[in-house]
Amino acid sequence: MSRQDAHWIVGPGALGRLIGLRLATRPGPPMAVTLIGRRRLPVEQTLVTPQGEALGVSVATATLGSLPADPPGVVHLTTKAYGAEAAHAALAPHLPAGTPLVLWQNGFGCQPRLALRHHGPVLCATTTEGAYLEAGPASDGRVVHAGRGETLIGTLDDARNARHAALARALAGEIATALSDAGLAARAVDDIHRRLWHKLAVNAAINPLVARFGIRNGQLRDRPFRPMVEAIIAEVATILAAEGIAPPDGAGGMKGRGEAHARDLEAWRDLVWRVVEATAGNRASMLQDVLAGRPTEHEAILGPLLAAADAHRLPAPRLTELADWLRAREVAGSSDTC
Repeated sequence: MSRQDAHWIVGPGALGRLIGLRLATRPGPPMAVTLIGRRRLPVEQTLVTPQGEALGVSVATATLGSLPADPPGVVHLTTKAYGAEAAHAALAPHLPAGTPLVLWQNGFGCQPRLALRHHGPVLCATTTEGAYLEAGPASDGRVVHAGRGETLIGTLDDARNARHAALARALAGEIATALSDAGLAARAVDDIHRRLWHKLAVNAAINPLVARFGIRNGQLRDRPFRPMVEAIIAEVATILAAEGIAPPDGAGGMKGRGEAHARDLEAWRDLVWRVVEATAGNRASMLQDVLAGRPTEHEAILGPLLAAADAHRLPAPRLTELADWLRAREVAGSSDTC
């Protein structure tokens, strides 16, 4: 087994564990996976598939304070967006120069900063896979793969280090293949910046609402939630049009009204509702954070949209209301929804 087949998963929450356990059970040549958190997780983990099958998986575990002696081939940073830079700062002194880093954070804020700081190739990944940790005593070792999606991987342009950028582009295809072989559909893309905005748009339409009302993703299809989602999509579409961010299969960047704007809005609607359908049984990460009394990623998800709305002098009352509720909840230290 080559060093490239050794993957560190730093920040093994639901998504991190899903990635790690899938890679560990990939058919073919063995792949060494280590789950690295603030505290050591059980070696014996359970992955519940979308079909309800429980798979037992043995993986290595470690902590940031007690890292494995052998260096990794790839580091997957799967912490929350607000914790990514601190986790990287703790990890970076222990990594050989040139170690590839894959960033899995929601939103669009920490990624460009970490791409500049890391001494090696940096990839960004965005995924619509759904996963959550089961509540109760077994939650430390049991993750549910609640909905299948797609993972896109690519590199942000890095004029500062063309060599690292070239390595990252080549590595994106290799990691996408490994994930696909492990049962997580993935592909390398050349426009990850735009794709991160796509994921941010989906997160903004889904996560704050399910967090506020304590519901699963699929319940957004029903009243009274469906009109709320539609209103948020309209706000997001207008903001991203002003930013020149094209939706999937849309024209993009159309500030005026008319047929082009209507096509773009329909493309955003299609994207959001496809993700809702594919992850209907999932408890979104922001809801999991609210229920556990943890901070949420609302600044990483809603912050860029509200900043863009302000810059273009666009109203965003629904996004603002949700951001205000999430901020107030954290100030109050509450795990209540609604």
